[in-house]
Amino acid sequence: QVQLVESGGGLVQAGGSLRLSCAASGRTFSSYAMGWFRQAPGKEREFVAAISWNGLSTYYADSVKGRFTISRDTDKNTVYLQMNSLKPEDTAVYYCAAKIGTPSRNYALYDNWGQGTQVTVSS
Repeated sequence: QVQLVESGGGLVQAGGSLRLSCAASGRTFSSYAMGWFRQAPGKEREFVAAISWNGLSTYYADSVKGRFTISRDTDKNTVYLQMNSLKPEDTAVYYCAAKIGTPSRNYALYDNWGQGTQVTVSS
């Protein structure tokens, strides 16, 4: 098991940037693929981005490709989501998640979750 704590959310104007962080506890962080998901009010949780255990493979939802970047720092046990050119439709609670094995776009395959951090983009 790994415990996850997100930070970095907030209120930003459209076109602005935020960087989310996900700090993981546990000595086996490097064994986990990591993902970012988001959930807006009244909507299902959706995939945003994922990264392999070694950081060599990354995956993005079409809606954020070219604007968001996922990365990980194994020394700091932290995963980041750099979000640029934010849009009002990016407003949601963003969750960090971890799973053993390969990354997935399916949130049901992740068994470790953070508490979420709110991102609000004003128009």
